[in-house]
Amino acid sequence: MIHPHIADALKIPDLVRLTDGMVLVRFESMKIYSALAAVRHLLARGTVRPGQTLVDSSSGIYAYALALACHRYGMRCHIVASTTVDATTRAQLEILGATVEQVRPSRNLKLDQELRVRRVREFLAGRPDAHWMRQYHDDVHYLGYREVADLIAAHVPDRPLTVVGGVGSGASTGGLVEHLRRRDPSVRLVGVQPFGSVTFGSQDHHDPEAIIAGIGSSIVFDNVRHHLYDAIHWMDFTHAMSGTVALLRDHAVFAGLSTGAAYLTATHEARRHPDRLHLVIGADTGHRYVERVHARHAEALDPAALKPVEVGSPEEMAMPWSTMAWNRNPCPAGWKESVA
Repeated sequence: MIHPHIADALKIPDLVRLTDGMVLVRFESMKIYSALAAVRHLLARGTVRPGQTLVDSSSGIYAYALALACHRYGMRCHIVASTTVDATTRAQLEILGATVEQVRPSRNLKLDQELRVRRVREFLAGRPDAHWMRQYHDDVHYLGYREVADLIAAHVPDRPLTVVGGVGSGASTGGLVEHLRRRDPSVRLVGVQPFGSVTFGSQDHHDPEAIIAGIGSSIVFDNVRHHLYDAIHWMDFTHAMSGTVALLRDHAVFAGLSTGAAYLTATHEARRHPDRLHLVIGADTGHRYVERVHARHAEALDPAALKPVEVGSPEEMAMPWSTMAWNRNPCPAGWKESVA
C-alpha cells in the first residue's frame, strides 16, 4: 500500500507473538490513531476549519501525534509541553511546524500538569480562534481506536482475550476495548497505573522516580471510564523498568516504559489465566527512554521473582506492586471532588 501521508503509515501497529498466551501490539506512536480521527471528525463536523490552530498539553506522545495530524490536514499546531518532552521530540515538532513551549521545570508532576493546563487557558484567552483539543477530556479521542479493534479482531487467534495497557488518558485502552466488546463482551481489560496517580486512587503513594509518563495522572481525566476495567495494577518505576528491560532482552522489542509495565503485568495475568490470550499494548518505541531506562539495565530486577500484592481496595495497596479486581465498577462517588 502507498500511503498518502507518513502519519497513515506510522499509525499501523505490528502484532508480535511473545509467548503462546501473549501477543504484543506494537506501535510507533499509538496516539496517531487518536489524533488523526479526532482532527478528521472535527473538520467534518465543522467544529474547526482548515488552517485553524489546534492546541493542547502533552508529555510527548500526543504532541507528536497532533503535530502529524495537523501536518496531514493543513492545520496549525501549538503544544504546551511537559518538562519530560525530550530534545529529539521537540525538534521534530518544530520542524513539522508546531510552536512549542515548555512549562518551567518542577519535581512535582501535579504542579507540572496544572501549569500546563493553566498555560493552555492563557494561550486561548489571547487566541480565541484556537481550538483546545482536550485529549484528557474530549471523548472524540476514542474514535480512532475502532480501526485498531478491527485489525486485532481480524488477526489475533480466536481465544478469550485480555487487553493489558497503561490507563493514561483512558482513550486508548477504553476506546479499544469498547469496540472489541461490541463483538465479544467477555473481553477483559487490565489497566496499569503508576503510584502517585489519582485516576485509581494511588495519589498518596510517593514513587521517588515520579509518575511514569503517559500512564498516570496527578489531575482528574474525564476520558477515563472506570467501568471498562476488570482489574488494575499499580507499579513503581523499578518494576516498570524491569519489565521494559526484560522485553528487550527476551523478545528483542525496544519499547517505552509503559509497554514494559504492561508486559510485566501481562506476564502475571497470563500465569493466573492461562486459558486467555493477553494482548499487550506497546504504545511507543524506546527512544525517549534510553538514558532513564535502558541505560540502567544493570539495575533491573529478575521478572521471574516479582509478583504483586493482591488487595481488596485502593486503600490497601502497597508499593512496589499491587493489583486489585476492579470488576467494571464506576468511579467511586466523591473521588473526582476529593482530588480536584
